[in-house]
Amino acid sequence: MAKWVYDFGDGKADGRADMKNLLGGKGANLAEMASIGLPVPPGFTLTTEVCTHFYQNDCQYPKELEQQVEKALNLVESRTGRKFGDSTNPLLVSVRSGARASMPGMMDTVLNLGLNDTTVEALAKKSGDRRFAFDSYRRFVQMYSDVVLGIEINHFEKHLERAKEKRGVKQDCELLPEDLEKLVKSYKAVVQLELGEEFPEDPKAQLWGAVGAVFNSWMNQRAKTYRSLHDIPEWWGTAVNVQAMVFGNMGNDCATGVAFTRDPSTGKNEFYGEFLVNAQGEDVVAGIRTPQELTIRARQSHGSDLPSLEEVMPNIFRELLSVRSQLETHYKDMQDIEFTIQQGKLYMLQTRNGKRTAPAALQIAVDMANEGLITKSQALLSLKPDLIDQLLHPTLDPKAKKEIIAKGLPASPGAAGGKVVFSADEAVRRCKDGEKVILVRIETSPDDIHGLHAAEGVLTTRGGMTSHAAVVARGMGRPCVAGAGSITVDYAAAKLTVGSVTVTEGQILTIDGSKGEVMVGEVPTVPPQLSGSFGTIMQWADEVRDMKVRANAETPADARQAKEFGAEGIGLVRTEHMFFEGQRIVAMRQMILATDEADRRQALDKLLVMQREDITELFRIMDGNPVTVRLLDPPLHEFIPHTEAEMALVAKAAGVPLDRVRRRAAELQEANPMLGHRGCRLAITYPEICEMQARAIFEAAAEVGRSSKKLPVAEVMVPLVATVEELKLLKGVIEKTADAVKKEQGITFTYKIGTMIELPRAALQAGRLAEMAEFFSFGTNDWTQTTYGLSRDDAGSFLPEYKAKGIVEHDPFVSLDPDGVGELITMAVQRGRSTRPEMKMGICGEHGGDPASIEVCEKIGLDYVSCSLFRVPVARLAAAQSALKTKGEPTKQSSTKKTKPRVQNFGPW
Repeated sequence: MAKWVYDFGDGKADGRADMKNLLGGKGANLAEMASIGLPVPPGFTLTTEVCTHFYQNDCQYPKELEQQVEKALNLVESRTGRKFGDSTNPLLVSVRSGARASMPGMMDTVLNLGLNDTTVEALAKKSGDRRFAFDSYRRFVQMYSDVVLGIEINHFEKHLERAKEKRGVKQDCELLPEDLEKLVKSYKAVVQLELGEEFPEDPKAQLWGAVGAVFNSWMNQRAKTYRSLHDIPEWWGTAVNVQAMVFGNMGNDCATGVAFTRDPSTGKNEFYGEFLVNAQGEDVVAGIRTPQELTIRARQSHGSDLPSLEEVMPNIFRELLSVRSQLETHYKDMQDIEFTIQQGKLYMLQTRNGKRTAPAALQIAVDMANEGLITKSQALLSLKPDLIDQLLHPTLDPKAKKEIIAKGLPASPGAAGGKVVFSADEAVRRCKDGEKVILVRIETSPDDIHGLHAAEGVLTTRGGMTSHAAVVARGMGRPCVAGAGSITVDYAAAKLTVGSVTVTEGQILTIDGSKGEVMVGEVPTVPPQLSGSFGTIMQWADEVRDMKVRANAETPADARQAKEFGAEGIGLVRTEHMFFEGQRIVAMRQMILATDEADRRQALDKLLVMQREDITELFRIMDGNPVTVRLLDPPLHEFIPHTEAEMALVAKAAGVPLDRVRRRAAELQEANPMLGHRGCRLAITYPEICEMQARAIFEAAAEVGRSSKKLPVAEVMVPLVATVEELKLLKGVIEKTADAVKKEQGITFTYKIGTMIELPRAALQAGRLAEMAEFFSFGTNDWTQTTYGLSRDDAGSFLPEYKAKGIVEHDPFVSLDPDGVGELITMAVQRGRSTRPEMKMGICGEHGGDPASIEVCEKIGLDYVSCSLFRVPVARLAAAQSALKTKGEPTKQSSTKKTKPRVQNFGPW
């Protein structure tokens, strides 16, 4: 017979902490605390499998469940010496949710369950405190009516406020027993009025009503939203925990509280929390009364006149300190705990790994390792790499009020506010005037690059996590919210609309690129702060990782920042990004508009000087670390505008007739430019472009080689190769140019020629391509598009539905698809290294900064990942974690050359 119910209590438990998938986080930890001897009120857990069955069978329970619950309830009765529904010594229980991932406040709870007109009298007599009994009863009626019966809580709050006014008091705890008895009757009258039926008196009917409400709350809107924001699958379900009640509201020797074993804001090793005397758990978080500090130090630092737990109940405080130490030693992490004190006895109601700020997470990991509580490797594995990202960008002040008007994708982290502008030119103009702006576009294009650079942040209504706006914003360190589809942008009227809200140009918006939120007005931000623990974690990560981490960078400023973040070279220089500003775009357009090769070469000579200067500076900054320069990749139409006014400006700047611009723009139009005349195909059609770029790279290498102690490491990358013949032809052009530069400059330099593998055919031909290429760089953005047959800019319109229906677990443009794209990479690695065994290989798509994708790269055996510069520290930590997971905890670091990780298959092809 299937087991649907697991018991805990009295030093015993059916479950364990590692059974969170089945028992949920709360149930698993209650079982674990009971097993290690902590004072946990007895109870039982209905598993997440019951929830799954419930939703798969039209909200019906498994047929064995009622019998198993009855048996478990009998065990709780025997452990407490009380009986559920008894008229002389009643057992009361709490009913709480508990998913495998913490979802605080998202699902429902019912306390004091089992009370009715009979059991409340028994509770009053047994406790000797009529006020306590009816306070518990009125709380239960209100909570049950709200959670189970669906009656809005304000109906009850009105009666409570009237009772306090009538008595002339401000606090609930000041009401007399007779006031509370009257309140219970008033509350029941509300139920009768709202539902046309009486409040349920049968304790077992109450129990099953509460269990059903908790399971139903798994699908309430706030839980759905939370799951969506935190990537929690719907099919996980929630467990339900039924536990004997203990009471913090029986008098002044009772209390309830929450605590963190360390400060969750700073990470300091200080006991942190709050409690209330003569209260129940919801009072602490409801803000009805001012909570008291746990410690004397905290009370003094906050200037509170209210006594601390350390002063009010010193013996209980010492016991709680001992529990704090026991839990940290056992779980080896900072814990968030809930406790109740009933008539001088401490009970533990919950423990879980505590949520914390990013700075606190690093501080706690470092401190625990230095204390010997965990190893350095465990410290590294305890951190979520994306927490590092939060340290590098401004974030919203958590205390600030905010009015969220729309949500999109959290495309680039950080928060920013500014005046709304709808064009890149307007962004630049206002920026020059000293104004901070948020650039709002339906979608961005390479033409907007100057506006993206000028803006504090970017908001688009279309596009996904790897859209143009997202990729460029991440590279620049700008916050970006992409794909906010509920927003309508009207360029002509210079306004955006969402629902009943309209924002015109010049009004202020704030965006949170870490959460995808859009807010009206200016919301204060707090600047990033890098503590000493950040440097320590990065050092520890570098000691254990195998893969190198490079950055995608084109400008000297980005390259310097990347190096400060620990980049070990540049894995992708997108040379086209160097051509979009000032006189560069003019020269680029002159080249495109040229009618013959001679005119093209004349324009290319201007670009040569600019490109050589940029690459020279990149070589100097990288100081002997590799710099991989990708030849021109995008189709030429991206450099030519398409409105009549913009084309007229181009014609004037380039000194050509307007008709020629119109005609050339029409010639360059393609039905599917992503698969069109771009990448190596451009260089084959116009080899003089390839010559110019190769010459810029090699002249830069020669110049830096003369003046620097460390010779530059130049890597020339040919994009979008599908055939060996393409690479062979262009390698010849590049080598011929290198020889010419060496002869002209009278200096030798080393370089490598490789290719960007981003097409399935290239993976199939990797063995032959390796005869020509000296390195492979996997362009996983385009490879994902060509493998799935998806446009990354359009997939956002339906991929959320795919995730919701379980077709895909993750957006393949955010996390590398191990079974498809990952398998093709594995094939390319195997075939490439069968030809050239020591061949260097890495990825340079946006996946290079994604921790899950980095783990795939580690398993495949790649040498490096390259990512946007603000993801470099994230990638360093993720690479270390991947190495630890793949190899286990290292012994003393070896100084010998590392062996290449074994290439792992992800399945047959």
